[in-house]
Amino acid sequence: MQFYVYITASGKNGTLYTGVTRDVVRRVSEHKSDAIEGFTKRYKTHTLVWFDSTPSLQAAVQREKQIKAWKRQWKLELIEKSNPEWRDLYETLI
Repeated sequence: MQFYVYITASGKNGTLYTGVTRDVVRRVSEHKSDAIEGFTKRYKTHTLVWFDSTPSLQAAVQREKQIKAWKRQWKLELIEKSNPEWRDLYETLI
């Protein structure tokens, strides 16, 4: 089983959301459709701009907490290292 840490954005250099899930396709689909009340619906962070997987829930939660504690610039650098165009990576998963 895989667990995913992911970052969604409202647009390039926009508002960022960091989360963890077992099913990244389902979870990002929920973000895109505003199916769940909260941060991602309020700030329209619908674009999957970065994700990573691990077989350990503990490791995924630890990584999520680490990224959430980072300075914004570090998060932007993480995204741009693997996704400099800020493409929606959701399309590569479905």
